[in-house]
Amino acid sequence: MKNYQKYTTQHYPIANPTMAWVHKTHLEKPPVWCSVDLRDGNQSLMVPMTLAQKVEYFNLLVDTGFKEIEIGFPAASETEFAFTRKLIEENLIPDDVSIQVLTQAREHIIAKTFKALKGVKNAIVHVYNSTSKAQREQVFAKNKEEIKSIAVEGAKHVVAYAKKTPGNFRFEYSPESFTGTEPEFALDVCNAVLDVFKPTAKQKAIINLPATVEHSLPHVFANQIEWMSNHLKYRQNVLISLHNHNDRGTAVAATELGLLAGADRVEGTFFGNGERTGNVDIITLAMNMYASGVNPLLDMSNMARIIEVYERTTGLSVHARSPYAGDLVFCAFSGSHQDAIAKGLAHQAKNAPDSWCIPYLPIDPKDVGRELETCVIRINSQSGKGGVGYVLEGFGYSLPAKMREVVGYRVKNLSDKHNKELSAEEVLTAFKSDFINIENPYAFDERFEFREKGYVVDFDVIDTKVGTTTRLRGEGNGSLDAFANAITAHLGLAITDLVYAQHALGTGSTAQAISYIGICVQGKYSWGAGTDSDITSSSIRALLSAINNSL
Repeated sequence: MKNYQKYTTQHYPIANPTMAWVHKTHLEKPPVWCSVDLRDGNQSLMVPMTLAQKVEYFNLLVDTGFKEIEIGFPAASETEFAFTRKLIEENLIPDDVSIQVLTQAREHIIAKTFKALKGVKNAIVHVYNSTSKAQREQVFAKNKEEIKSIAVEGAKHVVAYAKKTPGNFRFEYSPESFTGTEPEFALDVCNAVLDVFKPTAKQKAIINLPATVEHSLPHVFANQIEWMSNHLKYRQNVLISLHNHNDRGTAVAATELGLLAGADRVEGTFFGNGERTGNVDIITLAMNMYASGVNPLLDMSNMARIIEVYERTTGLSVHARSPYAGDLVFCAFSGSHQDAIAKGLAHQAKNAPDSWCIPYLPIDPKDVGRELETCVIRINSQSGKGGVGYVLEGFGYSLPAKMREVVGYRVKNLSDKHNKELSAEEVLTAFKSDFINIENPYAFDERFEFREKGYVVDFDVIDTKVGTTTRLRGEGNGSLDAFANAITAHLGLAITDLVYAQHALGTGSTAQAISYIGICVQGKYSWGAGTDSDITSSSIRALLSAINNSL
């Protein structure tokens, strides 16, 4: 791409930053969360939400735990105005939740905004104007003093209308396109607005520093936030808020570093819905904290509900690889990954049931409402013995290690042949059809007779291919040994090694026994399994299955 040189730097790095934030290793507490789904998110949709959908989405945000929710731009349209009035007049806003509304720094827009807010219990009035060099020169054709004057006059109107409007109000100001604004000028404007707001400990102001367009590496943004935090007036009575967009794909990282650098509050949306590449994804931010052992004070435990409401009301889809929420984010197809996960889960259950440290799984899927059995290990042609064994364990089968390898290859080949992922039921069906109670080419009648000293078994062996039946007798140290001696002599097989395992399949009086047997014939192992209400019969069925597979 030959035109890269036309993209000169569009941001303003801090000279000689202190970078005290760089020594912090993690976030110790959650920020104040503010959802802007109903404003930033909604305005970016090809088909905006209906009034009913907005109410449903608002209720979802409340249930998730948001205490601050930006509901729209009441002066922008009658729909926005009506939504604000509906929430207030129908008492749909909980007492501990503040709605937030957006307004330009223009008096007639501010006046209509407060008209929409009349009688609200708690509201944040968010006033903004653009301060960036590009907007000053190209859009407004105004100098710095003129731009600052717009901000100050807007703040004065907000304060004046708040005094004469019934309701409880807090104030927020954004120098829009903060990241494209010279830091010294952004600070000058914000401090001038704060002189109007006159924040107190009981009535703190919010200074929102938006990455309206993401221009820089995340650490450069963090330095800008730290510098502003160190130089803002009334700092102890000001909440610094972040509002990051994702143009460079690093909104989450920039927001996290901005919080380390001194920010107190975050505005974002579910799944990053917003203009262009979107806003910062609050689900990822909150779950990142959760995965670090910090309570985010947002409840994502019913992720399925969040996804369902989000997709239905926005018309958008959650990507299968979306962090913490996507259909495949906990899933392992790789054989080595599946084996590590299965062993990790077994180790945890035995040694540390109250902690979580599983290979390839940063959190327990159950914490977001996902079932381990259906979402973690899924089977395709890349899967291995560990994954197949784990799936079969979900049905009660605990295969010996060497048998898992053989069954794993069988299942992989089946997936490869049909070029598709296999469901758990398809894996079970393949296992049953190829390894359990195999009666081709030979079946038997399981009637036995035994003596007190040593075992003698009499049974009929049936050649199922031609339909002939032969009566056999064998002697040995037990029924299985006697059966093995009889059948191998009849078939002319030389078994040089035998591996045996068994366990109950299910619980209670109706539980069956399952046996697994591997035999080595001419240097090659073959495996079979047998089920029966009687452990001896299940062992003999397993041996015959292994012999049939060897043939």
